[in-house]
Amino acid sequence: MALNPYSNLPAERFWRKVVTNVPPFAVDPRPFGTFAIGRNDRVATGGSCFAQRVAEALREAGFNYYITERAPAGMATDEAQARQFGTFSARYGNLYYTRQFTQLFDRAFGSFTPALSSWLREDGRYVDPFRPTVEPAGFATEADLLAAREEHFEQVRELFRTLDVFVLTLGLTEGWRYRADGSALPLAPGIAGGTFDPALYECVNAGAAEVRSDLQGFLDRLWSVNPAARVIFTVSPVPMIATYMDRHVMVSNSYSKSVLRVAAGEVCDTDDPRTVYFPAYDLVTSNVNAARYYNEDLRTINDAGVRHVMRSFLATFAQDRAAPAQAVNGIGGEFARTVGVICDEEEIERSVA
Repeated sequence: MALNPYSNLPAERFWRKVVTNVPPFAVDPRPFGTFAIGRNDRVATGGSCFAQRVAEALREAGFNYYITERAPAGMATDEAQARQFGTFSARYGNLYYTRQFTQLFDRAFGSFTPALSSWLREDGRYVDPFRPTVEPAGFATEADLLAAREEHFEQVRELFRTLDVFVLTLGLTEGWRYRADGSALPLAPGIAGGTFDPALYECVNAGAAEVRSDLQGFLDRLWSVNPAARVIFTVSPVPMIATYMDRHVMVSNSYSKSVLRVAAGEVCDTDDPRTVYFPAYDLVTSNVNAARYYNEDLRTINDAGVRHVMRSFLATFAQDRAAPAQAVNGIGGEFARTVGVICDEEEIERSVA
């Protein structure tokens, strides 16, 4: 029989072999031949809201989840959670827009100091514009805010210098910048502090080239202080909560996720073994699962979706801890746990309710 270029390709290259004839709960689009994560490797996370579900799952799976910025001894658990100790590996809050990654590094290591220093709330308390929800009570003085920021940067520097694996979950291409110096913000002013003035702030929507530049820029910075660091890029399957663009939110969401997926794929499409794209987004959002992994709001991800993602994650990076896929009954109603996930973006919806 005459051969063609597809004749001897492995099964995972063919939809019919690995999707059509496979139960949805067992579909596994994981990458092959990537690095392994050892039990003692320090695994850190950062990014969008979905990164918190990943962090939770990493802990439950027995990974050495790495936190440098811990709650002070004696602090009550509820207070620690409200102040986002342990939400991410350091208290940088949600990092939605990729410019925030490079900016966080540059600010922590002293190569960039934004002109914007603080926001004042209506109650007279101060808010850090670059992590506006980490202190629900705000700061009494701007000096208190600046002191807390320096303590935070010390822990961020420690994190970047000593982590072994960084799982980065990309969330949005839309973001807000301070016009004077282009500094990136997680939320628009007026939502969790500050006052919106279009003469001072602008909304931007990054394209694939800009996102790729940001991601590569972050890798270069990270490797300058930690050459052995390995980075896993994912794209959040959680849709955006609102768009500032003049179009339907579904269209903006499709654009945003497509750009992030393309950029992450391009950055990882190299021969460097320290980076890999992990397809959490592809698995959860695929028509194969027919929205089974979303809660009733069609936005938040249920536990069944997270478990499927983590089965694939373990099979990719920790085969010694991997478990076989099992069918799940009542997949939509049984798993609805999103309590405790802090999503700065939800402040947008609350602010206009």
